[in-house]
Amino acid sequence: MSEHLDRIDDSPAADAVIAAPAADVKKAVVAAASRRFSEDLDPHEILRILYRRRWAMATIFAVVVLTTVAHAFLATPLYEARTRLLIETDDPSVVSFKAVVDEGQPNPDYYQTQYGILQSRELARRTIDSLRLWNSESAGTASHPSMWGRLWPAAASEAPAADTGTEQTDEAIAQSVAIDRFLINLSVEPMRNSRLVDVKFRSADPQLAARVANQLARHYIDHSLEYKFTATRDASTWLAEQLTEQRKAVETAETRLQRYREDNGAVSVDDSGNIVVQKLAELNSALTRAKTERMQKEAVERQLLAIENNPAALDAFPVVLDNSYIQHQKAELADLQRQRAQLADKLGDLHPDMLKINSAIATAQAKFQAEIANVVSSLHTEYKAAVAQEQSLTKALDDQKREALSMNRKAINYGVLARDADSSRQVYNSLLQRAKETGVSGELRSSNIRIIDRAEQPRTPVSPNRTLNVTLGILGGLLLAVAFAFFYEYLDNRLKDPDEIRACLGLAPLGMLPALGLQRSTGPLLLNNGVPPNFSEMFRTIRTNILFSSPESAPRTLAVTSTGPGEGKTLVSSNLAVACALAGQRVLLIDADMRRPQMHDLFDVELSPGLSNIIVGDAKASAALQKTSVSGLWLMPAGRTPPNPVELLGSARFKEVLASLSQHFDTIVIDTPPAMVVADPLVVATIVSGVVFVVGAEMTSRHTARAVIDQLERGNARILGAVLNRVEFGKNRYYYARYYGSAYGTYYQAAHS
Repeated sequence: MSEHLDRIDDSPAADAVIAAPAADVKKAVVAAASRRFSEDLDPHEILRILYRRRWAMATIFAVVVLTTVAHAFLATPLYEARTRLLIETDDPSVVSFKAVVDEGQPNPDYYQTQYGILQSRELARRTIDSLRLWNSESAGTASHPSMWGRLWPAAASEAPAADTGTEQTDEAIAQSVAIDRFLINLSVEPMRNSRLVDVKFRSADPQLAARVANQLARHYIDHSLEYKFTATRDASTWLAEQLTEQRKAVETAETRLQRYREDNGAVSVDDSGNIVVQKLAELNSALTRAKTERMQKEAVERQLLAIENNPAALDAFPVVLDNSYIQHQKAELADLQRQRAQLADKLGDLHPDMLKINSAIATAQAKFQAEIANVVSSLHTEYKAAVAQEQSLTKALDDQKREALSMNRKAINYGVLARDADSSRQVYNSLLQRAKETGVSGELRSSNIRIIDRAEQPRTPVSPNRTLNVTLGILGGLLLAVAFAFFYEYLDNRLKDPDEIRACLGLAPLGMLPALGLQRSTGPLLLNNGVPPNFSEMFRTIRTNILFSSPESAPRTLAVTSTGPGEGKTLVSSNLAVACALAGQRVLLIDADMRRPQMHDLFDVELSPGLSNIIVGDAKASAALQKTSVSGLWLMPAGRTPPNPVELLGSARFKEVLASLSQHFDTIVIDTPPAMVVADPLVVATIVSGVVFVVGAEMTSRHTARAVIDQLERGNARILGAVLNRVEFGKNRYYYARYYGSAYGTYYQAAHS
């Protein structure tokens, strides 16, 4: 074998180099992506996610439940008292006259106004004053252990001192804070489709809650009555002032009317009986009719003047059409003309019958034209008569107006004074009547608000509801924990199991390796160095899967790489070579990681000469091959670290060396650097017959690994599959049980311990 290897240095080029077949993984990627959504909804997958995040979920659940339980049992209990009111829109009908404050009309915002009054600061202030709660020690709530206890002195001491002589505000800071707390615990709830309203108040003291609810309802009724009484009183005062002024106005108007009577002798004047005024009205009506008639005649006159010289238009004039004699003559003329037309076909123009019919037609036409002329003359005459009539009535009306103005000037002045006196008297009587009614309504103490149910001392608190709170805490804790588990799983884009490798990378899973220590007390972590039995079995499985992925009988050259450092690609490549050698194959392990070589330390051999020395021509291939302690396994270390590893691996010399070595070994395993760090493995992947991709469990993100796979595929590399390394079987025993069963999980936990 050494003789053949020596020929590599003398031969100019190898005749054949193992070409890396193109990997057909596109279909696998599409198929895996199409199955991903259905797999995400797998109930077993949901259970595995929950199992993996079980400790975080348990912590969140415990915090939520403990917080809820602590609040339920440590919070101050609150009691709620309820007073039910009936709020009508109108007062009971005791008197028939209208009150000053009329609430009987339907008002869409009436009830909303009443609810606002119930929750007003004024009612709250009155209630606190009447119950003397400003400094009460027993008026606490859950959120405020002492709603008013020592509130006034504390707030007063914290308030800035006012300058001497400054006017104090109506509502001090301490009182304002107390009222705010009072209103927080007050609620007004109207009953649906009714006029009933529930006034509720909460307090840590059940007796105080009932007292406040009842007292607030009482003050609300008193406030309504007080408002009505104040409005009535103000109305009475205003009416009294208006009555005094109106009485003086009536006396003045009657005095002026009497003085006018005495000065002008107008004892009794009745406009409706005045003959002059009646005649004036009659003339005015006659003139109106005359104007209307003249306007109608004028319209006809204008139409007649426009068509007077047009016989055809005159013939169609409405007045002509309505004249029966003209229409009769017209029909007779038409009949004669028809007879002449019939005779003209048989007789000549000088025939006696023709002469006779022509004479009759001439006579009829003369009568027809004469009658039309009479009608036109009659219309002209009627128009002139209408104009003369209008002018005559206009003159008579003007004369009558002058006479009426002269005769009735005194009567008009008298009427003005009389109407003024009557109006003042009517206003005075109306004010007097209203003042009496207002006085009576002011004495009527009726209200449209009634208490239906008085508040009773509550026996059980409404808050906190311990059973409900604990139940909600448990449910909320479960929901929050589950939501956190799935949210964290969504954010965690690291590759964790073979299904994700298949779905995200489109690669066939070759096997999983447990998370064992990189170094052991007995030596390197190799299959021939006392590793756990199942660790060896895993590599046998990986070796078998690789053999099945390469059915051709040609020698196999395998490159092992990963996304980043620390994922265990050196561990996989070394033990994969050992597994193949233990199967009876002649195996060569090449350390192509010339930047950070580790194989020489792992197998305890010299670093140089090695691969770099062979490529640059410093050593022969036979000198760089080191036989290991494993039967059938040879190692070619990396050699001296070169400044340009990528150029060496991409050179024709490396291809020649690899082609020559493949003739002497069944399998060649090449350990390459991480593909995301340097370009070395991308160059090697185009030469070898297959690439094994190592993925560190929960170490590598999906996007980064996918980017490396895309780079390899663009170089037409054939990726045989992926090995999932550093799997925590003991930590997530249930999670990985579906891949290798519970026995393997138990075993790996024991091996790891």
